[in-house]
Amino acid sequence: MTGSVKLLLTAGEASGDRLGAGLIRALRRKLDDRDLQLIGVGGRLMAEEGLDSLFDMSELSVLGLFEGVRAFPRIVRRADDVAALARREQPDLAVLIDSWGFSLRVAQRLRRLTPPVFVVKYVGPQVWASRPGRARTLAGAVDHLLSTQRMDAPHYAGLGLPVTFVGNPALTMDVSQADGDRGRTTVGAGPDQPVLLVLLGSRRAEVARLAEPFGETARRLAERFPGLVVAVAVAQTVADQVRAAVAGWGLDVRLVERDADKLDVMAGCTAALAASGTVSTELALCGAPMVIGYRIGAVSYALLRPLMLTRFVTLFNIAADREIAPELLQSRCTPDALTPALAALLSDPGARQAQIADQTAALGLMGLGEADPSERAADALIRDLRARGVLPAEDIAPRRDGAA
Repeated sequence: MTGSVKLLLTAGEASGDRLGAGLIRALRRKLDDRDLQLIGVGGRLMAEEGLDSLFDMSELSVLGLFEGVRAFPRIVRRADDVAALARREQPDLAVLIDSWGFSLRVAQRLRRLTPPVFVVKYVGPQVWASRPGRARTLAGAVDHLLSTQRMDAPHYAGLGLPVTFVGNPALTMDVSQADGDRGRTTVGAGPDQPVLLVLLGSRRAEVARLAEPFGETARRLAERFPGLVVAVAVAQTVADQVRAAVAGWGLDVRLVERDADKLDVMAGCTAALAASGTVSTELALCGAPMVIGYRIGAVSYALLRPLMLTRFVTLFNIAADREIAPELLQSRCTPDALTPALAALLSDPGARQAQIADQTAALGLMGLGEADPSERAADALIRDLRARGVLPAEDIAPRRDGAA
């Protein structure tokens, strides 16, 4: 092939940055010698793949209802900036990755341009978990949804939005080189020392709300289990904030900042205390038993809780329809509740092994072992580009998944 393809991509947080980078790599492989021009918003990983971000992606990281209200003027302004970029550059197609609030506003603006930009949403809002009305909103704002959860498609039936299931990207993380013994060495743990891995999240609001209960839990466990090594995985988006918070714990905490080291420590830890999110799937892939803790603003939670359609927030718990990993949320996310839940794992090898086995089985229900989502997402975008005449129409690959 020859010629060029110009794509607008946006991502607003670390998980979206990883998705975007994987998608770009897959597209480059499939487009052969075509020039792939990239514009939009992303983080470090997408920058490494050639995207010059319009502004710092961290501006879009918002957690909770009231944080969203305060950030709304900034989100709108940045959505206007992206629309202005699209008006100047005339991309062949836009891919808006996760980040529901920002992506929706960008999509609405791109659809109003003349000519409108064809908009693909990569990762839909979790309408199967809460606020199912967002399905209709999304259907009116974008042209194609690349779905990462099997539960998505039924909610869009009859709404006129084509949905392609590409798979859960978290399940494709390569943990084959993760070495638990190496991870224990990294954090200075001896062969008989238990290791507690703490993960505070990748957003500032998460760290602010979880640092105190997670830190006090770690202190209590260190008193109960002599020789306990406390390691904290540090997301680069909040590195300074995590270092400052951990410094006040009064513990000899081992910080883990390199991505490769994080996987090793996940594989080698005795148990993990983690903020709710994608990291729970990563821990399960590495064979780490865990307890999940999380807090958002009290008023935000009171308003959002009645809208929840699932009993759980952790994806493998939802897939299994039972609480494999304990979820201690909001008023239950306290040292008094977290400490015994983790002590049960730290003190009982049988309990650890049983939870690991159940977590692995639930990952199978989520699609572990299926085709690489980045490859399937790239195939779907190429079909869209061919349908719009940007790429030649010949040799269109048959649909393997049967999705619209």
